Amino acid sequence: MTSLPKPDLGTPTVRYRAPAVHPDGRKYVVIAAALTLFFALMAWETLAWPMAGITLWVASFFRDPVRVTPRGPGFIVAPADGLVTMITRVPVPRELEGPDGLGQEPLTRVSIFMSVFDVHINRAPIGGTIRRVIYVSGKFLNADLDKASEENERQYILVEDGQGLRIGFTQIAGLVARRIVPFVKGGDMVAAGQRIGLIRFGSRVDVFLPADTAPQVIVGQRTIAGETILGVAGIPDAPEGIAQ
Repeated sequence: MTSLPKPDLGTPTVRYRAPAVHPDGRKYVVIAAALTLFFALMAWETLAWPMAGITLWVASFFRDPVRVTPRGPGFIVAPADGLVTMITRVPVPRELEGPDGLGQEPLTRVSIFMSVFDVHINRAPIGGTIRRVIYVSGKFLNADLDKASEENERQYILVEDGQGLRIGFTQIAGLVARRIVPFVKGGDMVAAGQRIGLIRFGSRVDVFLPADTAPQVIVGQRTIAGETILGVAGIPDAPEGIAQ
């Protein structure tokens, strides 16, 4: 079995730091907190306590923790926190096709489902130039369903690094999600692990790996955006695992 390149990891000592709330979510936290305060001042305890819990959940949903991205030749990192629910061979979406895209041949798709309790900041799987950002309106089916890849509201992003490696991925709105918020546009330069957008309130991200690259994650495994290595370009061997 081909061994993985060693990641470029530093060795500093760090301390835990509570995640900040992303600016896009601060207004929702303020609204929820204001309602909590209003109910408390009105002595409506049956509303104040549940609203306090909702405020904490909203702050948690929009949390934006610092991530340490491993660096190495061909490293492809997870763009989303969540559960790997599907790894399957599929045709390339037409939005990502073409000689300047991902080609025409089927590729391996890794699907990561984000529940309402996961961090929803999405990150770039590789560093390079954003070649495409294509938004497609659609339905709001359960993001866990396979057909959500083709029927739900979604946004396709294609990024290419300096060596010509292209990675396409799709932000997919889910049953609860109602808006995909991009932080990048075509032509932007990004670093691997850089924040590129978020999906509000539950969703999924699909990643299309190159033809010569096997996924280094397993169905049922949890990923951490910007940290978990999904694959290494040119490494065709996939790991084995067991649920326990």
